[in-house]
Amino acid sequence: MGVPGPLSQFVVLKDAKAYGIGWGRANHAGKGDSDVHRAVVAENYGANPPRCDEADMDGNPHYIGFECENMGDGEDPWPQEQYAIAVKWAAGLCRKHGWSEKSVAGHKEVQPGKIDPTFDMDDFRQAVKVQLGKLPGEVIVTPTPTKPKVDLSRLVSAAKTDPGAAQGHVTYMAGTNIVENALVREGLLAKTYAGDGSFGSTTVAAYKKWQQKLGYTGSDADGIPGSTSLKKLGAKYGFDVVA
Repeated sequence: MGVPGPLSQFVVLKDAKAYGIGWGRANHAGKGDSDVHRAVVAENYGANPPRCDEADMDGNPHYIGFECENMGDGEDPWPQEQYAIAVKWAAGLCRKHGWSEKSVAGHKEVQPGKIDPTFDMDDFRQAVKVQLGKLPGEVIVTPTPTKPKVDLSRLVSAAKTDPGAAQGHVTYMAGTNIVENALVREGLLAKTYAGDGSFGSTTVAAYKKWQQKLGYTGSDADGIPGSTSLKKLGAKYGFDVVA
C-alpha cells in the first residue's frame, strides 16, 4: 500500500507552475535525523552540519514540503524556470515565518539514504538568501542550478578510514551517498549497501571494479577514489568533483 496523501504541501512542475496541494501535516519528509533537525530549527545548519546518520524522528509534522518534478536520477535536467520558482517560493515561506535561508534543507540532508534534490543545496540556499534580500522593485536573476559536489579529499579520507572503523562509522556522509548511488546505478554495488554514508569495504570493492572498468590495474585499482576516475563517475551520474 502506498503512503497516504497529501505527500507534500506544494509541488513545482518543470513548466515552472507551482501549486499548493495540501495543508497541515503531509507525508513527505519521512523519518529523519534529530540532530540535523535541531540544527535546522536553530538555523545552525551551515558549513559543518551534523551527520545525517539516523532515522530517529518523524519529520512530517515539522517541515513544509516541496516536491519538485524530476526523475531524481542525476540525469534529468532542472529547467532554469522551475529552479527559480522553487527559490522564490522557499524565500517567500522564509519571509512569511521570519526564517533565514538556513531553515531550508533538502531530503538528502535530513533523511539518511536520500539523494534528492539532485542539485547543490548550498547554492540553492545562497540563492534563497539573495532573494530574501531583494528590495521592492529590484530584479533578482536566479543562477542556474548546479550539480551536487563531492569533495575528493574528504572522500579519500572516508575510503581509508571507514573500512577499519567501528560498524556504522561515518566520515563523509553526503559525498559517500552520492558516490554509492552512482556505483549502484553502474551495477557495481548492491543497493543494500548504499545510503548509510559509510565508505566501507564493500564500497571500496565496488569502486575498485569501477577503476578496473576504466582500465586501471594493480595499485591504480585499489578502490581508493582518484581524481580522474571520480570525475568520470561524476560526469556519467551527475555530480561535480572538488579538490
